[in-house]
Amino acid sequence: MGDIQGTEAAARVTDVLLLFTDGPKSLGVSAIARELGLSKAVVHRILRTLADRRLIVTEPDTRGYRLGPAAAALGARALRDSHLRTAAMPLLRSLQQDTGETTTVSARVPDGRVYLDQVESSREIKMTVEVGRRFPLHAGSSGTCMLAFLPQEEQEAVLAGDLRALTSRTVTSAQTLRSRLAEVRRLGYARSSGERQEGAGSVAAPVFAFDGTVVGAISVCGPVERVDAGARERFIPLLREAADSLSRSLGWQGGLPVVPGRQSA
Repeated sequence: MGDIQGTEAAARVTDVLLLFTDGPKSLGVSAIARELGLSKAVVHRILRTLADRRLIVTEPDTRGYRLGPAAAALGARALRDSHLRTAAMPLLRSLQQDTGETTTVSARVPDGRVYLDQVESSREIKMTVEVGRRFPLHAGSSGTCMLAFLPQEEQEAVLAGDLRALTSRTVTSAQTLRSRLAEVRRLGYARSSGERQEGAGSVAAPVFAFDGTVVGAISVCGPVERVDAGARERFIPLLREAADSLSRSLGWQGGLPVVPGRQSA
């Protein structure tokens, strides 16, 4: 019984901490309690514990909480130790030079993905991404190209979940998404036009680990006026070559793996 209670308590603390990676920079007790279905008393105890360890700090003006220096240190260490990010950076720099647009690398995380890093375009008007923030898999090219290669059971769990609209162009129909994911598996890349961020055009390709598990994605993104359908077609061969090189550096032998639970990719 004690082990079960300890596990549940640890899960609650983790859930509270992870809330700060998704939404506003500052959260209050009531908002956290409402989001997680916990009592305010339980949330207050968890926040006090996290604050004691500087994982969160209070904001006097709003009486809310935000991530603290200890959380920032953990994130910085995770980025520094990320083999995916380290291996991707030379490829992203080359890809940025070849395309002229911002290039990114994302990693798969529970319930979504995060940008690990980016190489920004040198153009005055450009797209940038928010490193470290968790985004859902159903919106945008990086998310959908990862979602397409998850095991079928995991895909269906995402499609049965909250397909919320991030912009007016986000696809929120599970049936439509299934069709798009089948196309991504066939082509080996995903395209997006303002689906995760208004005014952004992008194309992304998945990255695989040694066993064929999809672990991330790399993308080229920019203002949709420049990264239109024609530009995306020019970028695709460069992007797929970079994604293949990155996957091989992680031990994958190349090609598109068969999605577990499906008869063919």
